Amino acid sequence: FPIMLAYGEALAGTGKPLVTAGSIGSPGHLERPATEEDPALPAGDEHKGTLRVRNVVERAAVDLAQQGVRSSVVRIANIAHSTTDRAGFLPTLIALAKEKGFVGYHGDGSNLWHAVHIRDTATLFRLALEKGPAGTYWHAVEDGGIPFRDIAEAIASRLGLPAVSVPDDALMTPGYFGFLTNIVTQSYPASNLITRRTLGWEPARPGLLADLDNGHYFPAG
Repeated sequence: FPIMLAYGEALAGTGKPLVTAGSIGSPGHLERPATEEDPALPAGDEHKGTLRVRNVVERAAVDLAQQGVRSSVVRIANIAHSTTDRAGFLPTLIALAKEKGFVGYHGDGSNLWHAVHIRDTATLFRLALEKGPAGTYWHAVEDGGIPFRDIAEAIASRLGLPAVSVPDDALMTPGYFGFLTNIVTQSYPASNLITRRTLGWEPARPGLLADLDNGHYFPAG
């Protein structure tokens, strides 16, 4: 947060661009798909027990538009995937499945997650820098969400393991998902329509399930 304020002080009144990364979950869990017009939850607000501290930076960045900075936030999908992904959610889920001997999901697995290819995300950052209006949010997500069960079953197929619904009492530490429980049990419906229409962004790289089929997340041996 102090760094963002320092950026604002340095760029104030210049009209120069400043683009920062955000989270597709920052608007909270709405009863409809989140759009780019939905602001991040206010700092300190709680939603289902999760303190949205990360939203402080998003709101601070967008507010810099009032100081003459062409600021915007690129909200990134739950899973950003590519051949260079070594420490994101996907490798974490794969490692967890190998450790437990099965791939878990919550309930019927219908909760929606979003994904985006890292190179498509990079393209969106460039477009936001080049022509994004001040004080805006952009959604780096593929159009439409993916049921978490579909992700679990794709991982299970590659690993030769079963995909299993994990009961509520077995989710938390030291259960299956542990500290990730509050994330993997939620649904994050979101739209990228405004991003595509305004910036002309069109994801061109393989989608999540296709990238899993490519096999690079599952090296031999």
